[in-house]
Amino acid sequence: QYSTEPKFIKMAFDAAQLISVVSKCEHLPERQVRELCEKAKEILVHEGNVQQVKAPVTVCGDVHGQFHDLQELFSIGGTPPDTNYLFMGDYVDRGYYSVETVTLLLLFKIRHPDRITILRGNHECRQVTQVYGFYDECVRKYGSATVWNLFTEVFDCMPLTAVIENKIFCLHGGLSPNINTLDHIRTLDRFQETPHEGAMCDLLWSDPDDRTGWNPSPRGAGWTFGDTLTEQFNENNGLTLIARAHQLVMDGYNWCHRKKLVTVFSAPNYCYRCGNQAALMEVDDNMNTTFCQFDAAPRRGEDHTARQTPEYFL
Repeated sequence: QYSTEPKFIKMAFDAAQLISVVSKCEHLPERQVRELCEKAKEILVHEGNVQQVKAPVTVCGDVHGQFHDLQELFSIGGTPPDTNYLFMGDYVDRGYYSVETVTLLLLFKIRHPDRITILRGNHECRQVTQVYGFYDECVRKYGSATVWNLFTEVFDCMPLTAVIENKIFCLHGGLSPNINTLDHIRTLDRFQETPHEGAMCDLLWSDPDDRTGWNPSPRGAGWTFGDTLTEQFNENNGLTLIARAHQLVMDGYNWCHRKKLVTVFSAPNYCYRCGNQAALMEVDDNMNTTFCQFDAAPRRGEDHTARQTPEYFL
C-alpha cells in the first residue's frame, strides 16, 4: 500500500549551482536562504576577531547592495577561487539588491571558505538595516521579516577585523580609544548586535581625521582619530598599514595619515548618483599594494520601486 502523503526530498546544498542562479540577480527561495545562513554561520563562528589572511589578496570596501557593480568588481579583479578576497563590510542597504549581494558573497564563502574573508561593517546590524533599506527589501521580496532575521544572525558571526601577513590591519571603520593592541580585539565578544558604544562599536564606526587626538564623531557613534594615533597603533602592533572602508571617497581610495592608513570604497556611483569611482586594493606576494579603479556597471533591469530612505552621506 502506497502512502498518499506528499514526499519532501531534501536536496543537497549545491553552492556552485546556487552561485549560477544568484549571478543572474535572482534571489533564492526562503528555505535555501535558511540553509545558506546556517552553513555560513558554521564557518564564520570558527574565525577570529582578528582573522589571519595570507597574501596575495584583493581588499574591497563598501558595496552596499549594488549587485551589478559587485559583478563588475569580480570581472575586473577575478572571481573566487582564482582571486583571494577580503571584504571590509557594508554589503547591504542603499542599493536595490542587498539580498542578492549578501547572498552571493555568502555562497562564495561557503564554496571557497579559505579564499574569501567577509568582515562586519556598521550596516551589518539590525538597527541600521531597519532604517536604510535592507529590512524593507527583505519584506518586499519574501513577504515577511524571516529572511532579514536569518541574515542578521549571520552578521553577528562575522569577524570584526583581519590582518594580512601580520602587517596590514583591515577593518570597516577605525580605531578606538579603548583598544591599543590586536590581542585586546581578540578578547571581545563579537557574537551580538553591534553595541551603541565601546570598542566593538568603534571598530565599525570610527573615521580618520586631520585633527589630532580623539574627537566625537559627527556620525553619532565611534570617534575620529588623528595621525599620531594611527602611527602609535601601527607601531604598537608591528603593522605597516591600516586599510579600512566606511567613507565615500571620490577616487575609490584615499591615503591619509602620512600613508599609514588608506580608505578603500568599492561602490561606484554610490547610491546611483554620487558619481564616484570605486577601487580595489591588490596586495601581492611581497606585500606591495596597487589600486584598481573602476566605474559603475550598466544598470540592467533596474528596480524602480520608490524608496524613502534618510539622507546619510557622512
